[in-house]
Amino acid sequence: MRGLLSSTFAPSLTSSLGITCATTLVVPLAVVVAAPAMAQGPALRAVAAEARDAGSTQSLPLAPLAGRRAATAAPDRAERGLVRQDVRPFSLLGVVWDDPDAEFHGRVQVRTRAAATGGWSDWKDLETHTSEHGADPGSAEKAARGGTAPLWVGASDGVEVRARPEADAHGGGGAVPVLPSGLRAELVDPGDGSAAEAPAGRGAAARSGAGPEVLPALSRAATERQAAALRAVTPDPDATPEAPAPAAPVAEDVVDEPLAAPYIGPRPAIVTRKGWKANEGLRERGFVYTSKVKVAFVHHTATGNGYTCSQAPSVIRSIYRYHVGSMGWRDIGYNFLVDKCGKIYEGRAGGVARPVMGAHTLGFNSNSMGIAVIGSFGYIKPSAKAVRGIARLTAWKLGLHGMNPKGKTYLTSGGGNRYRKGKNVRLNTISGHRDGFATSCPGGRLYSKLGKARTTAARYQGR
Repeated sequence: MRGLLSSTFAPSLTSSLGITCATTLVVPLAVVVAAPAMAQGPALRAVAAEARDAGSTQSLPLAPLAGRRAATAAPDRAERGLVRQDVRPFSLLGVVWDDPDAEFHGRVQVRTRAAATGGWSDWKDLETHTSEHGADPGSAEKAARGGTAPLWVGASDGVEVRARPEADAHGGGGAVPVLPSGLRAELVDPGDGSAAEAPAGRGAAARSGAGPEVLPALSRAATERQAAALRAVTPDPDATPEAPAPAAPVAEDVVDEPLAAPYIGPRPAIVTRKGWKANEGLRERGFVYTSKVKVAFVHHTATGNGYTCSQAPSVIRSIYRYHVGSMGWRDIGYNFLVDKCGKIYEGRAGGVARPVMGAHTLGFNSNSMGIAVIGSFGYIKPSAKAVRGIARLTAWKLGLHGMNPKGKTYLTSGGGNRYRKGKNVRLNTISGHRDGFATSCPGGRLYSKLGKARTTAARYQGR
């Protein structure tokens, strides 16, 4: 059972990450391929890799803040936070609460102290409405906690937090709302990935994380042969959800079979989980697959734009630790991530060519994939390289499943605030998160570039 991370700043993980692989996990239109049980749980594995450079999370409860506003408010409506204090080094932070179904109506702001200079930042807002990023309603991967989007702040050793209840446009009403219970700040140190390792055991699931650090770009001919091999081992999309998915990843061997789908973009270079040094001991051991990939939902991570491309692996390791340890997901939620330099990264484990079910677009995780551009794009436009990265990735991955990047298709809603459960929804094959849920994601400036991504992806497919 998932628990909380240690509040004693322990660099080791507690049993919050000791999640036994759910071999009986039931997800609509999904199947699970499970690895053998671990010889020792993630908590014991983490204790063995206790050095701070292996990464850690500090979990600090938010207390009522002094002041006239707090003194005149009811206890459950008082401003809460952390007074300015020294902490162990961290680079990303967010705020979580106990009930994953509770909405935070208000504002969360943070200030941090740069470890290199000792200077304090200005107050920065965290995105509080993030419940739409997650597993489908009723699925076995329901988040263990609610939380804000995390914010990348770089190497820091001081923090100050204030969480204020306010009526807002998300249903807070006219009265001052109640803050969720169990508020605490999660301060994540990504480390240098020195604890990264493939899980022990045999089989494809155990080998995830092994292999090359970067899957090289393939020519169109090699990509077409790979696609034919994939179709030879992929379950029929019209088969029952219980049809077993193949246990082994698709081999890169040349296969002399004709390509059934005439349009597919060449596979771009992809930094694997080994490349960004994912600690495979954190995530759950099994993989969940859907039938195919019909829609690519584009997101932004809302972690801010203050990172360099060389820091992108650290940002991803931080998001991974936040998603798994702080939010309680089985793995990082996104299937792929793209940085500001256009580099593509493998997200959720299970095979880059496979239809791995993610936790990114509540209500539409079946038969889709989630691509997150690292950054915040409400007011800042994404780089041309990032948009081109989306196009290259979708031209290949949608092409593997016979989809036209400029086309439309139908997905069945699993439930949400835009579409009721069971409704067939017509969507662009490259859609923004807001197309499936009433949200600002992926930010207006990135959303406006999706038309460019569609036409470029179609060109890469030879259309």
